[in-house]
Amino acid sequence: MKLRSLGYQIRQGFRNISRNKMFSVASVATMTASIFLFGALVAILMNVDSLRESLENRIGITVFFEKNTEEKRVEEIGKEIRKLNHVTSVTYTSAEEAWEQYKEEYFSDNPELAEGFRDNPLADSASYTVLVDRIENQDAVAEKITAISGVRKVNRSSGAAENLQTFNRFFAFGAAAVIAVLLIVTVVLISNTVNMGITVRREQIAISKLIGATDSFVRAPFIVEGLILGLIGSLLPLAVLYLLYSRIVISMLRQFGFLASMGNVLLSANYVFQFLLPCGVLIGMGVGLIGSVITVKRHLAV
Repeated sequence: MKLRSLGYQIRQGFRNISRNKMFSVASVATMTASIFLFGALVAILMNVDSLRESLENRIGITVFFEKNTEEKRVEEIGKEIRKLNHVTSVTYTSAEEAWEQYKEEYFSDNPELAEGFRDNPLADSASYTVLVDRIENQDAVAEKITAISGVRKVNRSSGAAENLQTFNRFFAFGAAAVIAVLLIVTVVLISNTVNMGITVRREQIAISKLIGATDSFVRAPFIVEGLILGLIGSLLPLAVLYLLYSRIVISMLRQFGFLASMGNVLLSANYVFQFLLPCGVLIGMGVGLIGSVITVKRHLAV
């Protein structure tokens, strides 16, 4: 297609939109709502998944040994654990280190109380802290560790991460259903908008055909119209969402300082929109294209 023809098709697409302002505004508004909801839900899901990964990196399996287990055997247990599938980290904590950590946590305000203990009350509390790659693999790894000779007890606390994973799954399904309904409504509205343009220009289209216009030349402005509606309806909500998301993240980090100490739990706007911007624009233009193509095929006999 020549540049002159392309420019003509784009101009005609904009004219079609201006001729059907009511339907065009309705199409863009519905698309805006759909893409805004899509973007908000995706941002939430990405942050929940980031929080889950952060918890996975912090929630581990604690392995305690049988009483009077020799140091050599403790080292061998550590080697056996490291060989297990899905294990990413194994950290040893001696009984002395466990007592120091306990004193710092519970006797920091009254250190003299801790001095009343002559012997280490946590003498049998030497342990390994084992981290796994995915929280769903924790139970299987814990069972294998329990079977190792010399292991007295295995503690695991995966509830928080598992609950986040379950929430993420159900939230994603619900969000997908809502977005699908909105996008279907948007396709219908864009189809109606394009159909109105075809109805208004039916006589002009017939004349164009009589003087030799090709089928693709006649169809192109209506396809362009759908693409433009989809593009506008996706860029507007994404711009608003970017500003809102940036402010929300800054506000939450100020009010809840512990979130900053947990690392990249709250994802930056730039990181989220590296994925969200192209996806949102593609979805918007894709919906616009589908709506216009369906209508052109059904109502434009050329």
